[in-house]
Amino acid sequence: MHSLDILTILCSGFMIGTELAVSAFINPVVWQLEDRVQAKALSLFAALLGKAMPVWYGVCLLLKLIEAFVRRHEPALPSLLIAAGLWIAVIIYSVTVLVPINNRIVVLESGALPAGWLQEPKKWDMLHRWRILFLTVAMVFLLHGILR
Repeated sequence: MHSLDILTILCSGFMIGTELAVSAFINPVVWQLEDRVQAKALSLFAALLGKAMPVWYGVCLLLKLIEAFVRRHEPALPSLLIAAGLWIAVIIYSVTVLVPINNRIVVLESGALPAGWLQEPKKWDMLHRWRILFLTVAMVFLLHGILR
C-alpha cells in the first residue's frame, strides 16, 4: 500500500510541477524570443507535451482510482473520490478547451505567421492556469485521503 501511495503522489506531483513550470517558467522565457523562434519553440513544446501528457494524465487518474478502490472501506474514500473526480473534470476541460488550442499552436509555421498568432498561446496559458489550480486542489484531496 505504501508503494502505491508513493507512486500516486509522485506521479501526480510531478504532473502538477510540470504544468506549473510550463506556465511560470517556460512560456515567459519563450515569449521573450523573436516571433519566428518563439512560434517554433511553442510549436515544438506543444507537439511534445501534446503526446506525453494524455498518457501521464491517464496514469495519474488510474492510480487515484486504484487508491480509492483499495481504501473503499476507509474514511479517506470521499477525499480520494473528490480527487479522482477533479482529475476527470480536468481531463475533460483539457480535451474540450486546451487541446484544440494546443493543436493550432502545433501547426504554427515560423515562416508565415498569421496576424494575431500570439493570441492563441496567450489564451492557452491563461486557461492553463485554471487547470493548474484544479490539479492542485485535486492533489490536496489526494494527500488528505492518503495521509488521513
